[in-house]
This record gives sequence, C-alpha cells and structure tokens, in this order.
Amino acid sequence: MTAPGRTDRRVLLIAVAAVIVLAALSTLAVATASNAFRQRRAAIGTTCVAPALSGTVVDVALIDMNGMGGMMRGGQSGWRTWRAGMMRVAASPQNAPTGTVSLRVTNRGVITHELVVLPLATGQSIGTRSVGPDGKVDETGSLGEVSKSCAAGAGDGLSPGSTGWTALTLPAGRYELLCNLPGHYTAGMYTELDVN
Repeated sequence: MTAPGRTDRRVLLIAVAAVIVLAALSTLAVATASNAFRQRRAAIGTTCVAPALSGTVVDVALIDMNGMGGMMRGGQSGWRTWRAGMMRVAASPQNAPTGTVSLRVTNRGVITHELVVLPLATGQSIGTRSVGPDGKVDETGSLGEVSKSCAAGAGDGLSPGSTGWTALTLPAGRYELLCNLPGHYTAGMYTELDVN
C-alpha cells in the first residue's frame, strides 16, 4: 500500500513533466509557424540562384555528411579517411531528351565540391572508374564542368551553399555526374544521367 503523501508527489511530478512537455511542444510549434527553421536553413543553404536556363533543366545536389545531418571527419585535407557513402550526388530528373541539357548544381554540403560530366561506356556502371593516387579519376573525355560559385562553368569549386550551372548539348547516351575533388568519388559522389 502506498502512503497518501507518495501518491500526491507522483501526481505532482507527472503534472510538472506534462507542463514541461507542453511548453517544449508549444515553443517548437511557434518556431515552426514563424519559419525559424526555414530561415536558418536558408542562411546556411543557398547563397545564390541560377538565372533562367535553356533546354531541359536538371537540378543536381552535391551532398556531404553534414548536408545529410552527420559530421565530416578530416576536413578538406583528410580525403583518405572518407569512405563510400559519406558523400553523394543527386540529380532530378535523371533522364533528359537529347539536345540542350542545363545542369543547375547546388552544393548542399559544408565543404567545397564540383561537378564533372563524363560519358559512360556501354556496360560501364557508375562508381567503377579507377581512382589515382591523388584521389581523383581521369577526366579525359569530360563534356563539361560546374565548379564556379554563383556563375556558369569551371572555376575553383562550388563553395558550401552556392549554386553553379552550365548548358551542354548532349547526344543520346549515359553519363556519369561526379565530384572529382580528391577522395570525393570514392566517398560516393556520383550518379547517372540518361539522355535519350
């Protein structure tokens, strides 16, 4: 049998816990309604937008572990510690008609990235290119690159939160979109784009 004083304390503790939970939920609801989370994402999200682009527009996101909610280890110089799956490239749509294909590329991660377009040979799978001792793949045959922050074409790399773009004339075929900074390909930064 429980003493009357103990029951009263339990009820009081449950009531206090309920008030704390309700206060936390109401704070969360107010923050959500006031777009506090979206404003924070925008502040650390994109820093620029692409102009109107011609042809079929493919949106490409370059993502590292922090862009996926995790933590990067080793920084930009620690590329040898990165493992498959720590980074990725996402394209939408992944199919485009032949002709002008514009790539609008946004760095959603916290470190610098780039995008290189390489054709895939018949039967070749994405993610299977040989990686050299410098942590990069051979770019021979590249059809284009996006590595200039807030501008078109090649540059010094897309800084975190920035967008870059390019317009390419692509014949029918399969293409690998990849980041070729040291270690990024091995860490999973590639996807396929099919043009037909």
